[in-house]
Amino acid sequence: MILIDTHCHLYLEEFRQDIEGVISRAKQIGVEKFYLPAIDSGVIKEMFLLEEKYPGVCIPMAGLHPCSVKENYREELDIVEHWLNKRKFVAIGEIGLDFYWDKTFTDQQYDAFKLQMRWALNKKLPIVIHTRSAMEETIETVKPFAEKGLRGIFHCFSGNASQAARIIEMGFYLGIGGVVTYKNSGLAEVVKEISLENIVLETDAPYLTPVPFRGKRNESSYLEYILNKIAEIKGLPVDEIASATTVNAKKIFEN
Repeated sequence: MILIDTHCHLYLEEFRQDIEGVISRAKQIGVEKFYLPAIDSGVIKEMFLLEEKYPGVCIPMAGLHPCSVKENYREELDIVEHWLNKRKFVAIGEIGLDFYWDKTFTDQQYDAFKLQMRWALNKKLPIVIHTRSAMEETIETVKPFAEKGLRGIFHCFSGNASQAARIIEMGFYLGIGGVVTYKNSGLAEVVKEISLENIVLETDAPYLTPVPFRGKRNESSYLEYILNKIAEIKGLPVDEIASATTVNAKKIFEN
């Protein structure tokens, strides 16, 4: 069984002391690749070091996270653009809109999001989208770019069935993670209605840890619990879920 963690932050401080064990435990359950979305310039060094240590296994993206869009967001975007022009990346991410904590930089978030989507179109790269308390706004912002051929993943999808259908219609995949194991999330009901052709697996480690480890640090080996939950929801063999989602991940990042 081959699995791909399409979204994890293994370069963060939370993994500094035991990254070898984290990678080893994930490989034991079949995880072969770990895709690393960027946050801002503060993580670039550690992200590249992890790539160097695990070439072809830990694979970085470039991008400015909406929660890192502050007064200096133009400088941060210049750094993203610099790296995009300097070397190859598999995707631009994670990018998007987040109005959960603070709406001070709403206009700047839209500006950063649209600019990075233009870069993705120009470079023929997929995007990985972060959206929180902004699902409708994000879908509407992505739509004109999707019509021009932009593709990617709505990371940590937690919307309703109607929103899922609209995202799929745009040609995007839904990243399903630990939230699907939370009883009151409502995501299980939505996943039940979504075709496997439209789903990829992710952990978002160290965040959004699945049951039964909720409240502890998440890691890529816990992809197993997400996989098992989706198999239970759909009444399908685990191997079938693994195979379909791995094919989807390869379509996004390797084509």
